[in-house]
Formats: sequence, C-alpha cells, structure tokens
Amino acid sequence: MIKRRGTTTRLLMSAVVGSAVCFGGLIAEGTGAYAQMPGPAPVADIAQGLLGAVVNIATSQNVDDDEAGPLPQVPKGSPFEDLFEDFYKQRKGKAGNHKVNSLGSGFVIDPAGYIVTNNHVIENADDIEVIFSDGSKLKAKLVGTDTKTDLSLLKVEPTEPLTAVKFGDSRKMRIGDWVMAIGNPFGLGGSVTLGIISARGRNINAGPYDNFIQTDAAINKGNSGGPLFNMAGEVIGINTAIISPSGGSIGIGFAVPTELAENVIAQLRQYGETRRGWLGVRIQPVPDELAKQAGIKTGRGALVSSVIDGGPVAKGPVKMGDVIISFNGKEILESRDLVRTVAESPIDQDLDVVVFRDGQRQTLKVKLARLPIEKAAEAKDTGAKETEQADPQGQDGTADDDSTTAVLGMSVTNLDDDKRAANSIAESVEGLLITNVEKGSPADLKGMKVGEVIVEVAQEFVDTPDALLEKILKLKSDGRRSAYFMVATPRGDLRFVSVPLE
Repeated sequence: MIKRRGTTTRLLMSAVVGSAVCFGGLIAEGTGAYAQMPGPAPVADIAQGLLGAVVNIATSQNVDDDEAGPLPQVPKGSPFEDLFEDFYKQRKGKAGNHKVNSLGSGFVIDPAGYIVTNNHVIENADDIEVIFSDGSKLKAKLVGTDTKTDLSLLKVEPTEPLTAVKFGDSRKMRIGDWVMAIGNPFGLGGSVTLGIISARGRNINAGPYDNFIQTDAAINKGNSGGPLFNMAGEVIGINTAIISPSGGSIGIGFAVPTELAENVIAQLRQYGETRRGWLGVRIQPVPDELAKQAGIKTGRGALVSSVIDGGPVAKGPVKMGDVIISFNGKEILESRDLVRTVAESPIDQDLDVVVFRDGQRQTLKVKLARLPIEKAAEAKDTGAKETEQADPQGQDGTADDDSTTAVLGMSVTNLDDDKRAANSIAESVEGLLITNVEKGSPADLKGMKVGEVIVEVAQEFVDTPDALLEKILKLKSDGRRSAYFMVATPRGDLRFVSVPLE
C-alpha cells in the first residue's frame, strides 16, 4: 500500500548554500552547474527489450462446495433463517462449486508461443490464461510439467510471432553479479527489480535436484515462474521461492538455474515429460576418515553404500564401497551432485565414471537406464540415500556370557532363522543382529538401530560376535580412530556408518 499525506506525496530535500549536496547521482555546487556522478549503470534499455516477453499467468480451479468445509449454522428464530433456508433448498440435490483464482508469472521462449512458468503456479488449474504486456490474453494448454524442479511448459496459439527471450548460461554467473527480475508481484504486472547473486548452489530441500541461485533482487508473491536475467538480457534463472516471515521480500529469493532448467524444458517440449538417467545405486557422503584413506579431499565425492538389484550396474562395474569423484566429465564435490548429474546425463550411452577403489583411482564405463516412474517417486534412488554424520566419542566393548557381544554401546548376536523371522529380516541379509543400543552411546549417536544387521566392519564380513569384537580391538591397536560399519535394514537397504573408537 502506498501511503500519502493529504493529496500530495512529499519529498524530503536538502540544500546547503556553498557546499555540495547530492541529488540522485548529481552534485550541486552552490549555484553552479550539476555534474554527473558515477553509479550503477541504468537497466532501462535492457528492461525495455524484455518486458514484452514476460507474461502474467492467471489460473482458475473449480472447487466443489462440498469439499470447502461445513455450511454455516443459523440459530432458530434468527432474522436470516428464511434467507438461509431458501439458499439450502436451491442447493439441495446439486453439486455447488466456486472458482479459485491465482496469479503468477512466466516468459516466452519461442515466438511460436511456448511459455515457461512454475509447476506450482498452474498446478491443478482447470483454466490457464496468459496475459501479455499489451493487455492481450490467450488461453494456454499445458505441454508438460516436472514436479521435481517445479517447472512447467505452456503453449498458446498467437496470431503473430511473440517477443521471446533466450536462455543464458547460469554456470558463468558469479556471486556479486548483477541480475534483474521481471514478474507479476501481487498482481502488479511488468514489475522490474534489480539485485545481485547472493549465493549459488543453494539446497533448500525443495526437491532432489536443488541447486538454486540466491538473489536479493526483490521477489514477492506472484513473481513465481518469472525470469531472472543477467545484464546481457539472457534468462539465467526461473524465480521460484522466497524465505520470508512476512510473506514479502526480505532479500532472500531463489531461482532455478538454467543449467538445470534448460534440459528439463527441452524434454518437456519434446516428450511432454522428463526422461532422467538412472544409475541404480544408493549413496551417502564420504566419511572424513575414509576420504583420508582414499587420498581424496575431505567431503569430496559420493560413497556407494549399495547397488540396487536389477539396476543398470547391478552386475558391475560400479561396486559397493566405491567413492565416485567424477561422472560424465563433471566433478562430484558432494553426494547430491551425483544425483543431479546422473539425472541430467544421457541414457544408453557409454559414460566415464571415475572412482576411488582400494586406494586407487579407476575410470569405469557405465550405461544409464531411464529412471523408472516408481523410482522417480523416490528420486534419491538415482543416486542418494544419505545419512548424517555426527562426531561423538566412543567406548570399549565387552563380551557377555549369553553369546551377545556389547561393543561401542550396542549389543549384537548371531542371526538365526528365529531372529530373522521375529525381525522380518530378508533372506538376502547376512551378518550380526543388533539387539540393543544404549542411549547416548557412539552407536546411538551414529543412528544404529535395534533390528538392523551389521554386515561388514572395515570392509570385512563378520559372522560372529567374537569376530566383531576382535576386529574392533585390532582397529584400536592399529591406531584407527573410527570403524566403518556396513549396516543393512531388515529389507536389505545398505549404508555405511562411521563410529568413533576413541
């Protein structure tokens, strides 16, 4: 809301005779001439050429009144009783409904009428209308949508070619570069805001492929689906989300980078859906101690915790325990990089994968399959099933007399048929059953759970409690600070857990 006093808007101005006073980049020297001061370059010329390609998206959805909640109750004898009674009689036997409207933003990427926006702008809409900068309107149809990246592609049928914009390379953008957002905040179409890139590669837990650009260019409700431009007038992001306790811009907005969006949009245009690659492994972050042993930088890479049966690499060449540091020519700095890189890579083609295995660097050839629909619902199966790593202190273990061994705060026992049945453990799972985990112990703080099965310790299979204890004592005598457990869930999902020994 713009507040005005009386009927005029007051501007606060200052004047000091004989001294320099700055007015919007000009210097007044007494009564002398004004001189232009340097400042940020204007973006008027850039904005003027882009405004015609940015559109407002208006949607409507029919909602049954029966789903809108209970009807109001009118007390007997109320003066409104007759009015409501007539209303209910008219409604009885008919499914009443009303329309819910929403507004968002989008932009034209092809003069033929292809328009990009966010999925959440048009989700569940019965009607989609595109409103152009000159006020003209066209009905739009949905070409395809991708919920994982919150992107959608629309198509309108214009009578003449539309003004369109181009995708730029978001990978070239640096923190501190100027960017410009154009959109429809609060229904105020054609609004231009300016800011910088505040950060890159943000993970806000919006989806499995998070890689957001963060900007302080003002983004508000209604900006969703609008473009974020570089100073060459190229789209380098699609404005998607904000962090705000008030609902308005506080200078923390997020845009899907074009390095992710461009391929998604191309697939939606070609197939009406996304077709992502699938490696068929589960991964987790590389524990620091394992990184040191492998001779790689701490935190770099993705550790393969298990290989999925029936997946593209079920029979090799990728193996459980491999640390993937490069995939299809792209460096894997952290585990979520692999999820995104695999999804964007071509299927049924030979791709290079660089791994550390047994302390040596190896280059493997793999072929990806298409990510199945059931796997897409749990996108981490393309690459990631991550476990958080804490940093507690450990304790020594002792052997009990009832064939149960206590070590590092957990009790383990042999896995037999009765215990397997009692804990619903799959036949394919072999190892030692965890029967108790002491609260606050190293095992507890690392997420070990009763009913799980220890398969390996330090990459060696253990089949008896004594063998486990012997292995732990040897690791301590060798000066190792942590023990790496391969742990299986009852259904057979595997992960690596680093438990400190000191």
